[in-house]
Amino acid sequence: MKLGVFVSEFEQNEPLDRLKAEKLGIFLVENGIYLGLKPDKMEDAEYYLLSEDLKTRGFDLDDVDSRVKVITYPELTDLIMEEYEKLIWL
Repeated sequence: MKLGVFVSEFEQNEPLDRLKAEKLGIFLVENGIYLGLKPDKMEDAEYYLLSEDLKTRGFDLDDVDSRVKVITYPELTDLIMEEYEKLIWL
């Protein structure tokens, strides 16, 4: 299964440890973007951070961990429609 997970809160990264999928995509949105700035640890997954949420909170691309891909809303739409079979929100 190809699972896409939306993370919108900074504190809610613990459940990520328990998620298993053939392909795991973590979408950092709203306050979840803070997980992509200086993550303590990152699960074996693809990490995406919404650029609009990054800019809204006063950060730029240089603040983002190199393992995290910064994407736009259109790119997010393409990913969830074409790459992931199931989506959840934490």
